Amino acid sequence: MKTNNRDFNSSNALQGHPTEEKILDSRRSGMTVLVLTIVLYVAAGVVLIFGGPGPIDLPLRILAFIWICLGWILFLGLKVLGPQEALVLTLFGQYIGTLKDAGFYFVHPFCVAVNPAAGTRLGQSRDVDDSHKSDLLSMMATGKKDASLSLPSKKISLKIMTLNNSRQKVNDVLGNPVEIGVAVMWRVSDTARAVFTVDNYKEYLSLQCDAAVRNIVKIYPYDMAQNVDTTGDGLADDGSLRGSTEVVAQRIRDEIQSKVSEAGLTILDARITYLAYAPEIAAVMLQRQQASAIIDARKMIVDGAVGMVQMALEKLSDEQIVDLDDERKAAMVSNLLVVLCGSHDAQPVVNSGSLY
Repeated sequence: MKTNNRDFNSSNALQGHPTEEKILDSRRSGMTVLVLTIVLYVAAGVVLIFGGPGPIDLPLRILAFIWICLGWILFLGLKVLGPQEALVLTLFGQYIGTLKDAGFYFVHPFCVAVNPAAGTRLGQSRDVDDSHKSDLLSMMATGKKDASLSLPSKKISLKIMTLNNSRQKVNDVLGNPVEIGVAVMWRVSDTARAVFTVDNYKEYLSLQCDAAVRNIVKIYPYDMAQNVDTTGDGLADDGSLRGSTEVVAQRIRDEIQSKVSEAGLTILDARITYLAYAPEIAAVMLQRQQASAIIDARKMIVDGAVGMVQMALEKLSDEQIVDLDDERKAAMVSNLLVVLCGSHDAQPVVNSGSLY
C-alpha cells in the first residue's frame, strides 16, 4: 500500500510538472483595468481636494488616500504583447501560464515574467554576445547614461530565427581537417519547456549545433572515397561532404532536433554555408586534385591518340596509299603518339632523302 501511495503521489506531481505549457487566453482586459484605475485615481483626487458628503467625508478621504498610495500596484499587472511574442508567468515561484496572442492583458500584479535567455544574443555559435552586459555594468558604475543600452525584455520571440554557426575545424572520416559552417533556422515551439527545462535555451541550442556538426561531419569524407560507409548499412557508397550537401545538412538538422526537442525548440532547416579544407592542408589537397585532374586528362588524351593512330594505320592500309612493314609502322606510331600526346606543339621535320 505504501508503494501505491508513493506512485499515486508521484503521478500527481508529474501532472503538475512546470514544463507543461498552459496558454492564458482569457485575460485580455488590460484596457478595462487601465481605464478603471485612472478613473478611480481621478475620483480619489477629487475626494481629497473637495471632500465627501458630511458624515462619510473622513472615511472617503481615508479610502482615497489608501487608493492613491496603493492603486499603482494594478499597473504592474498590465502586459502588452505584439505579434509572435510570448510571456511565461510565475506567481510566487509557481508557473501559472503563458501569454501568447497579441493583445493588452491584465494579470496578477505580482506575476513575474521569466526568460533566462533574455540577455543572450546569439550572433555566432560558441560566441554568445554578452558585451551589452558589461557595457551596462560599466554604465551603472560610472553613472553615465546611454539611450542605446536598456534592460533586456523578458518576452520570448516566437519568430523564425537563424543561428549562423561559425566555421568549425572538424576531421572528416579520413582524418583530413575540414572547415565547415552551418546556418540553422529555428523557433521556440513550447515556451514552458524552453524556460524551465534548460538553464538557457539559446546557449543550449548553440552547443548542440556544434556537437551535431562534429558528429555528422566525421562520418563523411570531404570528397568521394573508396570503401567508406556513410549510411551505416555496412556497404561502401559515394557519399561525401562536397557532393552530398543536402543529405549532410538534413542529417545535421535531424541530429540537432533530437537533442533540443526536450527544450521546446523546433529546428526548421539547416544549410551548409561554408565548406573547405583547413588552411594547413588546403595547398596539398589542391595539388592532389590538380594531379588527379592531370592524370584523368592524360588518360583521355592517350585513349584518343591510340584510336587516332589505329584509324590512320587502317586508313593507309585499306586505301593502299603506302605499304608499311612492322618497323615503319612502329616508327609511325611512335611519331604520332609523340605529336598527339605532347603538351607542346610539334615541330615538323621534312625528310628530303630516304627513310634509311
